[in-house]
Amino acid sequence: MGCGRVGSTLARSLEKRGHSVAVIDQNPDAFRRLGPDFEGQTIKGVGFDREVLSESGIERAEAFAAVSSGDNSNILSARVVRETFDVQNVVARIYDPGRAEVYERLGIPTVATIRWAADQALRRLLPGGSEPHWRDPSGSVRLMEVHVDRSWVGRTVEQIEAATGSKVPFLFRLGSGMVPKRGTIFQDGDLIYAAVADARLADVEAILATRPKEY
Repeated sequence: MGCGRVGSTLARSLEKRGHSVAVIDQNPDAFRRLGPDFEGQTIKGVGFDREVLSESGIERAEAFAAVSSGDNSNILSARVVRETFDVQNVVARIYDPGRAEVYERLGIPTVATIRWAADQALRRLLPGGSEPHWRDPSGSVRLMEVHVDRSWVGRTVEQIEAATGSKVPFLFRLGSGMVPKRGTIFQDGDLIYAAVADARLADVEAILATRPKEY
């Protein structure tokens, strides 16, 4: 639901990946954003209207994205689709970060547009590790790009995990991401991404910012 810039881009991307797509929008002129090559279905209406949803084929849908410009419409549509039509793979675009956290806790995945954009900007303005790349809805765990002192070069990722009590699900090396193996060695220039309990963030950063002890 929603054929603005986000919705039209999402619809075209899904179709390119071989999925069949139906797009709902109140303004029929918005469908021009889909381009002449779009082969999916377009339906004029609101996404929380059951008849409109049925016309779009919601009973056969594997997933639903509510990405209109209105928080209330997106949440209402997402709830109707999940609770009435039993579509479990649902996501809603939300501008209000407070609302986004509430609905995440209710089990409706959300994309908090303003918070996401602000976090992206902060990560580029502040030192690595200051802002999380991902935070769980409860705020207890975060995925961080952590600064690691060069004195750790030559140590294994396993040793970094043991020293910090955190997990390193992936690292960035020479322009590419990689999932570390048991013996992967930290190299100069690597960017480490660590899954860290929020309460231990300062400890993990302090450990990796100084010369390693013998573990």
